[in-house]
Amino acid sequence: MPDRVVILGGGTGGTLTANRLRRQLGDSAEITVVDRDDRHIYQPGLLFVPFGLADPEEIVRCRQAQLHDGIEFRLAEVERVDTAANAVHLDDGTALPYDVLVVASGARLLPEETKGLTGPSVGESVFDFYTLAGAVQLRRALRSLRRGRLVVNMVDLPIKCPVAPLEFCFLADWYLRERDLRDDVEIVYVTPLDAAFTKPLAARRLASLLEVKQIEVETEFAAAEVDGDGGQLVSWDDRAIDFDLLVSVPLHGGAAFVDRSPGLGDEIGFVEADRSTLQARAAPNVFAIGDAADAPTSKAGSVTHFEGDTVVANICRYLAGDPLEPTFDGHTNCFVETGFHQALLIDFSYDVEPLPGRYPQPRLGPLPLLRESQFNHMAKLAFQWFYWHVLLPGHELPGVGTAFQLAGKDTSAAASERSPA
Repeated sequence: MPDRVVILGGGTGGTLTANRLRRQLGDSAEITVVDRDDRHIYQPGLLFVPFGLADPEEIVRCRQAQLHDGIEFRLAEVERVDTAANAVHLDDGTALPYDVLVVASGARLLPEETKGLTGPSVGESVFDFYTLAGAVQLRRALRSLRRGRLVVNMVDLPIKCPVAPLEFCFLADWYLRERDLRDDVEIVYVTPLDAAFTKPLAARRLASLLEVKQIEVETEFAAAEVDGDGGQLVSWDDRAIDFDLLVSVPLHGGAAFVDRSPGLGDEIGFVEADRSTLQARAAPNVFAIGDAADAPTSKAGSVTHFEGDTVVANICRYLAGDPLEPTFDGHTNCFVETGFHQALLIDFSYDVEPLPGRYPQPRLGPLPLLRESQFNHMAKLAFQWFYWHVLLPGHELPGVGTAFQLAGKDTSAAASERSPA
């Protein structure tokens, strides 16, 4: 009898896992992917929609069409997971039994957790770009913006693609300068962090860019309320920041069904898993990948891609009765759009912060790390093609290894940063 593999989520992690398993296991496994809708969104493209750099129809495709032949696609909501019975209960009353379960359900926005983020001002003076509808609404708002105060706020971490709010600020600066409106629009980046980013060297570099672009930064701001009518963002310690247009990145949490599945997730719905094997703590035959996992690294598409090797290999090991291997090292890389057809690239892991250097090959590059370049920008744009045609089908990206490589990095930069002036 074939092994039954059920994958919850048809996004990046679920799709690449299903396709890789289909290729490796063939007919020895029955693979079923479950998702609530059939619209696969290329999420990095959402950042470009508000600025007219991408159209919605360019970044949305059919989920089922991304899956290899022989993989079943079920359109349904997940009610809960019963890890003791090895079954997934769907909202139509049916149950899917499994031998291996992969939770790839991503992260969901929780605007209702912040007062005012679901009020009547949403779509009028308060927007997001983490949803397709929000990005389209924001495009219209930016087109009509002539003067005032544009505030970009990340309510709290973790969020999908932690650098995206910064990228929005940089692109907004470029967009307004291109329209000769920058002198009339103030841009303010508001963050709960004590710096522009969580890693020291990258934070210093990004802070320098914010300063050069005259983007004001308000740190350690824990947003409590959005007063849309009064045009104010208010913190828990009663600080208030005025805005004419607010771009908010709401709180994120795991899928709702995780909350309804005892023992599966943490207090905000992310699946508790070993950070190196990605095996869930709830049961040995459950794995988590991508934004759904509580791994202490960025919730970014690159992470999902790198996790894929570990998850697929460990599922095969589990089915064969072999020990799992702790091969995921937290490898993350992110292109950071900085405007004017430039971007910088950061590459890091659980143990090593972003450093200057070259990627993916030492010395030869061709991509510079922690430095703006047009080549980085072109690489980010080109990645969309690779996403649909290489990454999702389960192939390897040419020249890009899964494991983090210290070769090509300037380790002396980190030592210099730690040394007293």
